[in-house]
Amino acid sequence: MPPAGWCLLWLGLVLASVCASLESAAPSNSTTAPLNVLLIIVDDLRPSLGCYGDKLIRSPNIDQLASHSLLFQNAFAQQAVCAPSRVSFLTGRRPDTTRLYDFNSYWRVHAGNFSTIPQYFKENGYVTMSVGKVFHPGISSNYSDDSPYSWSIPPYHPSSEKYENTKEFQKLYPLENITLAPDPQVPAGLPPVAYNPWMDIRQREDVQALNLSVPYGPIPVDFQRKIRQSYFASISYLDTQVGHLLSALDDLQLANSTIIAFVSDHGWALGEHGEWAKYSNFDVTTRVPLMFYVPGRTAPLPEAGEKLFPYIDPFDSVLERMEPGRQVMDLVELLSLSPTLVGLAGLHVPPRCPVPSFHVELCREGQSLVKHFRFQDLEDDPSLRGNPRESIAYSQYPRPADSPQWNSDKPSLKDIKIMGYSIRTIDYRYTVWVDFNPHEFLANFSDVHAGELYFVDSDPLQDHNMYNDSQGRDLLRSLMP
Repeated sequence: MPPAGWCLLWLGLVLASVCASLESAAPSNSTTAPLNVLLIIVDDLRPSLGCYGDKLIRSPNIDQLASHSLLFQNAFAQQAVCAPSRVSFLTGRRPDTTRLYDFNSYWRVHAGNFSTIPQYFKENGYVTMSVGKVFHPGISSNYSDDSPYSWSIPPYHPSSEKYENTKEFQKLYPLENITLAPDPQVPAGLPPVAYNPWMDIRQREDVQALNLSVPYGPIPVDFQRKIRQSYFASISYLDTQVGHLLSALDDLQLANSTIIAFVSDHGWALGEHGEWAKYSNFDVTTRVPLMFYVPGRTAPLPEAGEKLFPYIDPFDSVLERMEPGRQVMDLVELLSLSPTLVGLAGLHVPPRCPVPSFHVELCREGQSLVKHFRFQDLEDDPSLRGNPRESIAYSQYPRPADSPQWNSDKPSLKDIKIMGYSIRTIDYRYTVWVDFNPHEFLANFSDVHAGELYFVDSDPLQDHNMYNDSQGRDLLRSLMP
């Protein structure tokens, strides 16, 4: 069995963040009264949840939240690593604007004095508080979780040491029931620059004992199953924490006056493409769960004494499968979190950012998703949904070299030589790896080191790179201005 703490490697702090903006603790039955906001941010969570169709995972409390929510099936992070992703969606700016691709700078000093989600709520009369990991700790949040800008009171970081052994939850996932990734081999056409060699995982003692070759050496099958078992166990542990949190919201009679948003900072590879962890532009590392519960809108207001979120034990022998309340298939970006929460709360949505916007403290680079919550309007006039082929999600990832090396996964800014810019549409994922100057923060799109092109319908797992194929060349020509 993996040693104690293995599970928490995969899900960070597990219940990684609870950010609550509470204007009033008093319950309210009025849909016009100001709404509280509860934002739950999970570390490293891919959409391996029952509500996203995973039949193995036992996540009854998150599924219950989804049953009362609007769930986005195709939400994507802008960079698949903690600090850049969190700063991006908390400020509503892309990594090229925050200029944070690593963990080593504070955006207010390094790029611009950009406002954040909690800061905007605070400046509009809310009391803002945080528990656990909201901003990434360290330099990237000024060693203060962006205090005092974002918070009304200092952030609270409880000790998590006593929660670091979740072996009990491995019993939910017997090893004989654990399948391997459907595509565990490194794709033949994958450019070396696109591969992440998961060096931080290789530094673990139990992985070092496997004596794997670097960078492509595969993990033995039995050990792969243990890794996947522990990740799934962590999800179920996380689910219990979400369940207790939402049950407490019920007990305080706040479920009828609180918006709940549930999101992850990025996904996680569990052997797909021969990769582990994050650090890439593939769907498996950029796609995340995203759902919003809005009282009276995504679900009817609870009656007096009614519980919307009763705690459900994932160890119950029989769990009722709960479907999401409503689903959106359009591609969306985590950048949309900021304008969407603001709009749902009834606050003024900041304007779109000019280009460049380093001098602008309050603006947004993401689209608001509020239109998806106007259910009656969408039913009366389906054209309001727009063309799904016009929805695009952008991601990016830096590399220090064309071939995998010791710092390929997490290069420091000064070592970045190449940036992989990726476009995800309903039809394809297209990525170009181009020359990048870290001193000027400039990408040279005329100097392309490598490219990737995967067609969603014929290659949903992104295993067959068509970039140099005739079909790929035809698409690329159609994209040229």
